[in-house]
Amino acid sequence: MDGERVVWDDAGRLTFERLQNRLTRHGTGAARAAEKWPAHFVAFDLVRLSGTDTTGWPYRQRRTALKSVFAARRLSAPWALCPSTTEADVVREWPTWASVGMEGVVFKRLDGAYKQSARGWEK
Repeated sequence: MDGERVVWDDAGRLTFERLQNRLTRHGTGAARAAEKWPAHFVAFDLVRLSGTDTTGWPYRQRRTALKSVFAARRLSAPWALCPSTTEADVVREWPTWASVGMEGVVFKRLDGAYKQSARGWEK
């Protein structure tokens, strides 16, 4: 899966500072930070499935497979499936989620192959 780790603060906002703080700790300090500020993994793409490279598949197919992985494995917190839509009205609503620390919306072509960099995406 391709995605990112996130940490929430006490007010329900994403906090990059706490994530950074966790990443710099070692030993018992790391364990205490992980307990105090648990991380979640937000998945937004699938690059390999049961040993098969999916990067050449169109995003639509990768997204369907990613949703199937979440369903088959009954993944829930700390795993999260990034929201996805093709509905313009829904996309227009997402920037109002800034109160939780969302930075923006990423657009991928439904028929596009996986790109390791942000090239081919729009934010």
